[in-house]
Amino acid sequence: MLKKSLVLMSISAAFFAQAQDVSVIRNTVDVYSGTPMMGSAKFNAMAGANGALGGDANSLLTNPAGLGVAISGEISGTLSVAGNKNSSTWAGSTIDYNKTKTDLGNVGGIIAFPLMTETAWKFINIGINYSNQSLDNYVESAGNSNMIYDFDVDKSSEFAGHAYNRYGHLSKMSFGVGANYNHNFYVGAGLNFLSTSIDQFDTAAFQSLQNNSMEYFSKQNTPFSERSSGFSASLGVIGKLSPNFRIGAALETPTFWTIDRDYNYYNDAYTGDGQGYENRKLTTPLKATVSAAFVASKNFSLNVDYTLGLTKPDYKVYGPAERELNDFFKDNYKNLSEVRVGAEYRVQQFRLRGGYSYISSPMDALTISSYNNAGVAGDQSYDNLILGDRNLLSFGIGYDFKSFYIDASYQNVTSKYSNPFLRGVLSDQVDSAYYSANNIVSSDAYAVSDVKNSRNNFFLTLGWKF
Repeated sequence: MLKKSLVLMSISAAFFAQAQDVSVIRNTVDVYSGTPMMGSAKFNAMAGANGALGGDANSLLTNPAGLGVAISGEISGTLSVAGNKNSSTWAGSTIDYNKTKTDLGNVGGIIAFPLMTETAWKFINIGINYSNQSLDNYVESAGNSNMIYDFDVDKSSEFAGHAYNRYGHLSKMSFGVGANYNHNFYVGAGLNFLSTSIDQFDTAAFQSLQNNSMEYFSKQNTPFSERSSGFSASLGVIGKLSPNFRIGAALETPTFWTIDRDYNYYNDAYTGDGQGYENRKLTTPLKATVSAAFVASKNFSLNVDYTLGLTKPDYKVYGPAERELNDFFKDNYKNLSEVRVGAEYRVQQFRLRGGYSYISSPMDALTISSYNNAGVAGDQSYDNLILGDRNLLSFGIGYDFKSFYIDASYQNVTSKYSNPFLRGVLSDQVDSAYYSANNIVSSDAYAVSDVKNSRNNFFLTLGWKF
């Protein structure tokens, strides 16, 4: 049962007693530290595995040396239809959410410059790639009649549900150059400019036991809006071990983000309720990718990529909030680990493609104080708290009309994770409680729902070779 008074909790959950919102942690890992991989229909059909194959502008998403593989110019545009479904289960109830969004997913192009010299350098190519993806996500969890909050002696309410709601987009514009040495060795470099727009909500609902009226509460410092920009650089090489085998390696610097946030605050000792502003600097992990490809003939190719994060997210420290975040990531964040496998088979002008990728959970197991279905709090360990493993399965088809081509692909992306919410403490040192117009809710434990996320994405690409 929820109480106004606070109790001590285990050291392992100490971070969660501070004023950080769970969505800040999730967005740091999922949005800012992730790898935008929304490419052409061909790229997406092969699960983004092209680090040792290259040949088009999407090489800027994995290994810029792939720009040097191209021997002709090319431009393409991709329409994306992204479907997102969340099923959140808690206290014996499941709430589903579905949303489909159509957008311009990718635009890319290469200009190839053959070198009319007697040296072994054959081409210097320039590439540009724009990638865009929706960040919209809504996770609603059911209420629990066993969890009662006493606002006053004669006024009590039961917990009626909770929602995390995020709107926004993430885009990445990349420019690069690649060179071809004797059709055996390729080198490339790229610059990446990223931007995000996020509107984030954290809302709890309570229903009065006296008159059944519903009251909605926002967590301290929410809702918030973030407008952010970042940049990174990448270097890569590809080498042929034989006519059929290639290996590649790429290094992408951390993304250096500048995050501007506007947020609502409540119950300030001097100003009461109002709006605040803050600026943060975030450095995301340094990433390395190694790749291998087998090209049996012009009709079949297979590529495997492995990406590893070499560092951890790190905020520039302006005060206790950034220090707490850095301590959390230092102790609980696992370095990014992703495997991508993709293949293409050609039958005359037809193209058949497929792929698979796996990203491991970014968090270590965590122990927090959480409520069970009976409304009783106790320490419990979770091995997929906030975010979990991600599995992606894809396939696609295409047809080459010589100068023009058309490709289509489908992706199914699934993940399962434990979703913590509702915890908010109120003391002289920390205020992370939930506020309505008339009342305050503080809780010394989380409720945790089981979320299954499924994304069904469709892509259509039109391209021109010149």
